[in-house]
Amino acid sequence: MEPSLPKIKTNYDLKEFLTGFNSDSEVVRILKKIGVRPSKGLGQNFLIDGSIAESIVNSLRISPEDTVIEIGPGLGALTRHLIGSVRRLVLVEFDRKIYEYLSDVLSGLDGVEVLHQDAVKFDIRPFYVEGGIKIIGNLPYSCGTEIIRNFVDLPTPVDLAVFMLQKEVVDRFCAMPRTKSYGFLTVIARSAWNVEKLQELSFEPFTPRPEVNSAVIRFSPCDYDTYPPFNQRVLKRIVKCGFQERRKQLKKRLPLGNFKWVEICEELNLKETARAEELTVDEWIKMARLIDDNPLKDNPQSGDEMFDVVDEDDQVIGQMKRSRVHSENRMHRAVHVFIFNKFGDLFLQKRSRLKDSSPGLWDSSASGHLNVAETYHDAAVREVFEELGILSDVDFISVIEPSENTGWEFVHLYSCEHEGPFNFPYSEIEDGIFFPMSVIRSWTQERPEDFASGFIECLCNYVE
Repeated sequence: MEPSLPKIKTNYDLKEFLTGFNSDSEVVRILKKIGVRPSKGLGQNFLIDGSIAESIVNSLRISPEDTVIEIGPGLGALTRHLIGSVRRLVLVEFDRKIYEYLSDVLSGLDGVEVLHQDAVKFDIRPFYVEGGIKIIGNLPYSCGTEIIRNFVDLPTPVDLAVFMLQKEVVDRFCAMPRTKSYGFLTVIARSAWNVEKLQELSFEPFTPRPEVNSAVIRFSPCDYDTYPPFNQRVLKRIVKCGFQERRKQLKKRLPLGNFKWVEICEELNLKETARAEELTVDEWIKMARLIDDNPLKDNPQSGDEMFDVVDEDDQVIGQMKRSRVHSENRMHRAVHVFIFNKFGDLFLQKRSRLKDSSPGLWDSSASGHLNVAETYHDAAVREVFEELGILSDVDFISVIEPSENTGWEFVHLYSCEHEGPFNFPYSEIEDGIFFPMSVIRSWTQERPEDFASGFIECLCNYVE
């Protein structure tokens, strides 16, 4: 699809930009025109091979409905293959003069935005409203790893990512156990993503020529059943400790809590002399699950749990098992708690896919049913502790009447302030993050299907 050319007059030629700068002399000419001297510190090595650029873009599997963020577009080697092919293209450029050039030459193009920002600190949270995005970029060697972490660390709205960066770093992401490159980066990335090295590149397709070779890597999400549920915070803690001195035996390195190393080895069928680089990603995850000290980690909801059943005035009329309460749409009691940080951002949890209702959807910071004869306030304090691992009093906000959207629950809404971090049971919560309220409002309006209906009722009530 050919992009429509803008009528706005600029200082640069859009047709020339879309054709590309495919030689050293052309790149030098345009850089001189915009006043840029390539910086080693910024990793400014410009790709000049159009066929390689096209193959990299093709590996992103773009479609006309996609939202794509390109990191470090530079002179547009990848950009020109994206313009007109996706619904929304966001270019994140750190160099001010190149940003001004891109803003000028691309001004007026529908669906193209140019941002002058540092990709290491780029706030990706507003892009949840897109319902999934794709990332591409020729990353600087100096901070490529930090940029990748910012975009692919969970939780993230990214569905697919393709990066070109230093071959040595790509090899670390793709390494196998018992190799020198295998380490913390490998285990954490591959606990959530399928990681593929697509191609290797010498210095020849770039100007100025880099001193090391490059490679192209693709991240696609692991299938849900690739690994059992686990707590990412626990995994990161033990993997970091394990690889700090990679040649030492793990029994001398790991924070095991109440477990003894010999017990872990027996449970996971490991050698007592095992070192960090010898464990597979699967074995690291199994260990994280085992030593996770959350008392509710393996206790998803039970259909035999007893609830108070209430009438339309919220008066108790009896008790009934959870399974019957839900299947018969009986009115019962629940609490939701909104937890804010000092910036006014609201923490949302992503419900575990093991949940019997709204699995995998975003929900209030903490929520749950009242136990038999329990007060609303006590239930709110308990849920905050059980789901997030913090002790905090809560402030009453309002009552939400039962409806189909609340699951026929009388809901008392509470709030409190806390900065985290939180320790949640993987049987209840898959992940969580603080969001600005403006992002949440836009997101719920555009994609209500991403949320538990009870949360949307609470949010509407809170905003009103």
